Amino acid sequence: MKDTDIKRLLYVHLLCIFSIILSIFIPSFFLENFSVLETHLTWLCICSVSVTAVNLVSYLVVKPNASSKRSSLSYKVTRFLKCCIYFLMSCFSFHVIFVLYGAPLTELALETFLLAVTLSTFTTVPCLCLLGPNFKAWLRVFSRNGVTSIWENSLQITTVSSFVGTWLGAFPIPLDWGRPWQNKYSVWLMVLTESARETINQMKDHGVTSEWRFF
Repeated sequence: MKDTDIKRLLYVHLLCIFSIILSIFIPSFFLENFSVLETHLTWLCICSVSVTAVNLVSYLVVKPNASSKRSSLSYKVTRFLKCCIYFLMSCFSFHVIFVLYGAPLTELALETFLLAVTLSTFTTVPCLCLLGPNFKAWLRVFSRNGVTSIWENSLQITTVSSFVGTWLGAFPIPLDWGRPWQNKYSVWLMVLTESARETINQMKDHGVTSEWRFF
């Protein structure tokens, strides 16, 4: 069973990486003058949507936390609305944190918010897909030795890695957005964050994942 879960987990992560690659090339066939660097805001929107869609479909197909109880339509709708609220709260919370760390309050606010959306896509969305809008389950998973499955262990690692990747991207750059090259900050930060996720996934293939439970 554990080997099966590892394979399914690997497929989910590979699909996410593949969706990012497709978001780089596919839009150029439909959008004129599309470029990751020149139209980076558009690309971030497309990338966030594609990664979110892949996560939703993947977890619906794999069903790592499938319940034997049948849920009513109203329960599913309520759960979905709660997930949307959690995601929006996550985006605004990250946006506020970035502003507190030095990003301008009004100038280039769209770039800052899209960075918050990108980070939420790689942290909050997987949590919602696996754990749902259950804050107690979130606290359990991200507490010391709180994971109960390889899916939760992977969620813990990839979420923390996304935060660390974001911090490493911001650490050498003052968040004053005062220079032209800083406008593309969110683009290469996205690449850095995904690289961190991919590195962790490769570590899992070599059996390193189990050691992280006691980190």
